[in-house]
Amino acid sequence: MFRNQDTDKNIEIWKIKKLIKALEAARGNGTSMISLIMPPRDQVARVTKMLGDEFGTASNIKSRVNRQSVLGAITSAQQRLKLYNKVPPNGLVLYTGTIMTDDGKEKKVTIDFEPFKAINASLYLCDNKFHTEALNELLESDDKFGFIVMDGNGTLFGTLSGNTREVLHKFTVDLPKKHGRGGQSALRFARLRMEKRHNYVRKTAELATQMYINPATSQPNVSGLILAGSADFKTELSQSDMFDPRLQVKILNVVDVSYGGENGFNQAIELSAEILSNVKFIQEKNLIGKYFEEISQDTGKYVFGVEDTLKTLEMGAVETLIVWENLDINRYVLKNSATAEIVIKHLNKDQEADQSNFRDSETSAELEVQEKTSLLEWFANEYRKFGCTLEFVTNKSQEGSQFCRGFGGIGGILRYQLDIRQFDELSDGELYLHFAELTALTELVLGLAWLVLCSPAGVSAPPVRWQELACLIPGIVCLSQFCRRSRARLWIFCLLWCACRAHKRKEQLHFESRIKSTTVDGDLCKI
Repeated sequence: MFRNQDTDKNIEIWKIKKLIKALEAARGNGTSMISLIMPPRDQVARVTKMLGDEFGTASNIKSRVNRQSVLGAITSAQQRLKLYNKVPPNGLVLYTGTIMTDDGKEKKVTIDFEPFKAINASLYLCDNKFHTEALNELLESDDKFGFIVMDGNGTLFGTLSGNTREVLHKFTVDLPKKHGRGGQSALRFARLRMEKRHNYVRKTAELATQMYINPATSQPNVSGLILAGSADFKTELSQSDMFDPRLQVKILNVVDVSYGGENGFNQAIELSAEILSNVKFIQEKNLIGKYFEEISQDTGKYVFGVEDTLKTLEMGAVETLIVWENLDINRYVLKNSATAEIVIKHLNKDQEADQSNFRDSETSAELEVQEKTSLLEWFANEYRKFGCTLEFVTNKSQEGSQFCRGFGGIGGILRYQLDIRQFDELSDGELYLHFAELTALTELVLGLAWLVLCSPAGVSAPPVRWQELACLIPGIVCLSQFCRRSRARLWIFCLLWCACRAHKRKEQLHFESRIKSTTVDGDLCKI
């Protein structure tokens, strides 16, 4: 459940990134592009009235073309706002106006949506571009991290989310110090001191469970945990059996600070800045590292490439689908104009420029484009149907760059071992042995055996007629195709090696027999 929530959030972030990229690339003539952002608890009536006032102001623009474009954009915004009775809980974002396409034509666009999290900005601008600064703020990490600052004077529990830190709870403790007094009671004093330290660690562990475990879901409510302190208490807490195992796996770092309390909290944040900024980075490295581990161990629980990944996806065998967030492949639904057959192809930019991909390979009939969508967008909308989780990765890490360059930016971790080669089709260019091919190969082997093995030793083979040689041609062609497969190459190599060894052995036996015959003839001549 929680993994699905993280996946949904990652998909929403990817959609926002894609939208920002498209909006930033859009340009228009004049000031005909409106950027409108309404925060939560704003009033639709107020914005509608403001647009009415802007409509009156825009009527005074001297340029007729610019005036019509601005008035058209304001009218589009007013019409779209009529669809909302109130501002959605997370606010409302609206972009509308006339943009210039790549071929120099004008195109009217209107985009409105509710952000995946609350947006606190209020914006209205008319310009020759769309303003996306507020959307970029949505992409900033809002993960909440827990801090436990523990020393000999007390413990502080806090959280850090974005640029906001919060102190949840703190308490003080009076622990006895080490001393050399006591005489015969020194052991008893030491035992009492260790008992109070133990109780202190136990209380801290219990409060940590209350602070960082959601009672409704019994799951941690923080993305990571930082333990800080000026003594060995933090290490003792992290290694203690009293510390909740659900929180132990969330520990990102253990840092030494010079202070306790809020000063130690601030210092712990500074010392953990690099780790906190790379949490997503680390998660990505771990995910791709797990994928590479499956490949290195040859477990068979991995897949890469567009076609193979889609095959295993349709089988329901993919557990985690890993895709590069900038994968530039489109999904085409094509219809054969002659047979009305539906064909699905996945093409990149270079393949789209090749018109042969839009014709039937057998009949050369034209394939009509019924639908064209980005493969990434199709994954984002359809991945739930295949029972897998979708993970977007970047090429900023070494592992991510290797995944994008070496595996095409798409792959998956499978639920069970699967040999995808068993499901390859002839259309993929892989040749399998059918009955006719097996017959041709058999004729070739028999012909070679007749030429090499069956001829008498030391006697040249009889002249081969052209008809007999022609009978070997299908087998030679089949052999050349068959040898493209690695196992077939090994099989053919073994066959030829055995034939050569047998022929060499026959030549050796013939040579020995000739020597023996010559010796016998010489003895007979002497007699």
